[in-house]
Amino acid sequence: MIRPDLSLPIPERIEAAHFIGIGGSGMSGLARMFLERGIRVSGSDRADSKALRDLEALGARVHVGHDAANLGDADTVIHTGAIWPENPEFVTAKQRGMPVIHRSQALYWLIGGRRLVSVAGAHGKTTSTGMIVTALQALGDQPTFVNGGVIAQLGVSSATGSDELFVIEADESDGTFLLYDTAIALITNVDPDHLDHYGTDDAFYAAFAQFADDAGEAVVISTDDPGAQLVRARLRHAHVVGFGTAESADVRVSDVRTDGPVSCAMTYRGETVRVRLQVAGVHNAVNAAGVVAVLVTLGFRFSDAVDAVSGFTGTVRRFELHGIEHGVSVYDDYAHHPTEVAAALAAARTVVGDGRIIAIQQPHTYSRTQHMAQEFADVLEQYADHTVMLDVYGAREDPIPGVTGETVSSRFADASHVHFVPDWQEAADYTAAIARPGDFVITLGCGNVHLIIPQVLAALAGAEPRDGGTAGQ
Repeated sequence: MIRPDLSLPIPERIEAAHFIGIGGSGMSGLARMFLERGIRVSGSDRADSKALRDLEALGARVHVGHDAANLGDADTVIHTGAIWPENPEFVTAKQRGMPVIHRSQALYWLIGGRRLVSVAGAHGKTTSTGMIVTALQALGDQPTFVNGGVIAQLGVSSATGSDELFVIEADESDGTFLLYDTAIALITNVDPDHLDHYGTDDAFYAAFAQFADDAGEAVVISTDDPGAQLVRARLRHAHVVGFGTAESADVRVSDVRTDGPVSCAMTYRGETVRVRLQVAGVHNAVNAAGVVAVLVTLGFRFSDAVDAVSGFTGTVRRFELHGIEHGVSVYDDYAHHPTEVAAALAAARTVVGDGRIIAIQQPHTYSRTQHMAQEFADVLEQYADHTVMLDVYGAREDPIPGVTGETVSSRFADASHVHFVPDWQEAADYTAAIARPGDFVITLGCGNVHLIIPQVLAALAGAEPRDGGTAGQ
């Protein structure tokens, strides 16, 4: 992993940009926007993907694998923090004295002083960012945006708009969300994470407090989340808008119904409007309230804002249905923190009916797995009927001896509720063997766990339909 050096100067002019790690959701979105600006784009990634092919179709020169020759005629190199310092493109660019900047600095360059809405939080920020963008479009605006995931109804994670407003998902994982000149800050929640960067919970809270206080116009923050309330107690900002289910919320959610897509009542300054969303889960009703709070802060009428959020259909890899075989539904979700896993599985419970939930969990990063093994085990055991545990996706980290998927599975109180299967084909076959019509299989993790889904669907398609039995038997 390369920690961003935000003290490095950002070039005033970029004519040819090379992206190291161009296939990632955030990096591919940035590359798309550079292309839209008329800038020549090249890039590389360790594996081929649809993102690479889509960028190539737009005119980018893409490479599978990293090699110094890939730099071509680039005048600026943009990198993700997930690459290693030994990356040959990174090393060569440094040796040549080329400007080498972190993706957050490239985003800062793109924003260029426009009025900025930044969405931060340990969970829910991709959904909330997508919801803001689609709601603004429904209200007649055309914002520029960069999201951490593809917005389902738009088919992209970023686009250049014609209006002054710029909306971003601001990444707190490495502190780079403090770089931006934010006008309105939305904080969905503050659940300590990324302690490999921050070191302590208090440092994590302090960073969010700085992010909020630096906002030029307003702070929109959860009234329900304990971490967010700890941050709010530190704020000096003059304009703070709260959202959530608490009585003290400025935009308040009540009478939540979860029979399918979630519906609720929202109240603001004495006016109450009922809304039915197109996404499931109580957490999405609260996300919608945060978005409505942003929209009224931007000057839109409350009733119009509520109506605008109702059209949002979700983001890719957030509670996304991939197929149904023999009556078994297979979903995918990006959840990679215990709180996110709980929210995803709670949403699944509202739509699964009499079926069971079979979670396929891929722990993400060795440090998080080691630090939160018991929390993951508790949440999975509480919310899923059975868990198929894969091995750890290390991402930017070197392995920690002894830390595997079994580090989590061994913490289950009832071992019959979990099965550690590091081999993916065996995991897919096992899932198909225990599933029966009406069950709900969901892959969980922000690594590459979604790539197991074709194997799961194929295994289900070839399995004998089951009418009885219990998971784990």
